[in-house]
Amino acid sequence: MPTTASLKVAEQIKTTIAGAIGRELADPRLGFLTITQVRLSKDWHVAEVFYTVLGDDQAQRAASLALADIKGPLRALVARKLPMRFTPTLEFLPDRLPETSAQFDDLLAKVKAADAAKAAGAVGASYAGDADPYKHPEADED
Repeated sequence: MPTTASLKVAEQIKTTIAGAIGRELADPRLGFLTITQVRLSKDWHVAEVFYTVLGDDQAQRAASLALADIKGPLRALVARKLPMRFTPTLEFLPDRLPETSAQFDDLLAKVKAADAAKAAGAVGASYAGDADPYKHPEADED
């Protein structure tokens, strides 16, 4: 479970890296790259930086290579901007959230279609017994 301090540092690392990619280390291969999340290891020696890239597989590969090329300058920038005793090693990992959310959307569409089919089959159906099988004391007194 991450601590409040590690969450704050991770957010600062995320902001620093995202700003540097957008301004200081402009690379055309990183044009449609978004830093989505940063996770620090328990000892803060490794920062996993998750990213997404808008585009096809070729754009994904180009962004991955570009991030590998600028990993050193980004770590040096994080060291300058954040007052830490030890600067974490940066590991760039593609974020699978868009693919996972597409799978969830497909599953939800299937469930919705199944519910609609069941509701269509229930049209005109009647109860097997009484509509209200519970006894009501008011009715017994009459």
